[in-house]
Amino acid sequence: MVPLTRLSTSGFKMNKKYLNIICIACFTVVIFGFLLTNIIAPDQEFSYSERRKLAQFPQFSTEEFWSGEFFEKCEDYFLDQFTFRDGFRGFKAYVKLSLLGQKDNNGIYIKDGYIIKIEHPLKESSVLIAANKFNEVYAKYLQDLNVYYSVIPDKNYFTGPENGYLSIDYEKMLEILSQNTQNMTFIDIFPELTLDDYYKTDIHWCQENIIPVADALLKAMNANALASGVNYTRHELSPFYGSYYGHAALNTKPDTLVYLSSQIIENAIAYDYETGTWNSIYIPDNFNNVDPYDVFLSGAKALITIDNPSADTDRELIIFRDSYTSSLAPLLLEGYAKIHLVDLRYITTDYVGELIEFQPGADALFLFGAQVLNNAAMLK
Repeated sequence: MVPLTRLSTSGFKMNKKYLNIICIACFTVVIFGFLLTNIIAPDQEFSYSERRKLAQFPQFSTEEFWSGEFFEKCEDYFLDQFTFRDGFRGFKAYVKLSLLGQKDNNGIYIKDGYIIKIEHPLKESSVLIAANKFNEVYAKYLQDLNVYYSVIPDKNYFTGPENGYLSIDYEKMLEILSQNTQNMTFIDIFPELTLDDYYKTDIHWCQENIIPVADALLKAMNANALASGVNYTRHELSPFYGSYYGHAALNTKPDTLVYLSSQIIENAIAYDYETGTWNSIYIPDNFNNVDPYDVFLSGAKALITIDNPSADTDRELIIFRDSYTSSLAPLLLEGYAKIHLVDLRYITTDYVGELIEFQPGADALFLFGAQVLNNAAMLK
């Protein structure tokens, strides 16, 4: 008769053997399953959640092979084209923020439902580049104009310091601009803004909340009318998943995109120098684009001129700007017959003068978000 202890030990060894076989089999299936899926699945050119182009398999060259650059490009390719990549990104973000209690995930954190990106540290040399660019434009075109500049704070400005997150030193940024720009008046719009004025899932501000900002700018530039004196009609588009939604990789509640119309805005038309076409100020069909924010003035464009036939003034305004101004410019039409929007990220300073005429006595405004000023090398 076999002792009971020997039977138990033998049975345990047998069960452990089968368990090991099952684990190895599952591991093999998962590994080769992912490998096969990645081989079969077609490469994607664009990530709609991250709103960026994905790396493609690099062309082989002997020079890049020996320098190691070829293998770096291969690594980027495999990371971007990995199957179920968005799912794994979301799982990683959830683990870091919710389970491990880390303060941010790749520089992104969530506060009161707002997805916020940490912009830090202040790059003083970059702000100086921006100031020099302003001076360059002034010297070429603006000496007979009334020239102003203003800065748009990022969302982290309102939440970062008090919640232990690093933030740009805005006092230093404004000091650098003040000391290094010439013949320009600073317009402070910081007091007109709070976190609630921005989208929760996007970098931009909400048009319906920035009427006080428009008023502050119009007053400082001595316009004869204010945005707050208009009865606007509110239009809503939803759900709006902003650019930060994909970066956060978490299932957060979407925003509602609102645009405001009035008789003046509806009568105004915008000329797109890239396409050579006249368009409406708002294009709701663009809500289905990769970036729904393109509803406002067709999104990122090098140069746009807005003609306001309903204006009771002949004043003109030139705004050197980034994407924030796409939703702000329609509110400024109360004070101007024509507004030129120049995005120096997409057009060189020299070329601007070939396309628009700078009228003596007109107003000029440099209006940029802190993210652009802190990365001013992108300005042409």
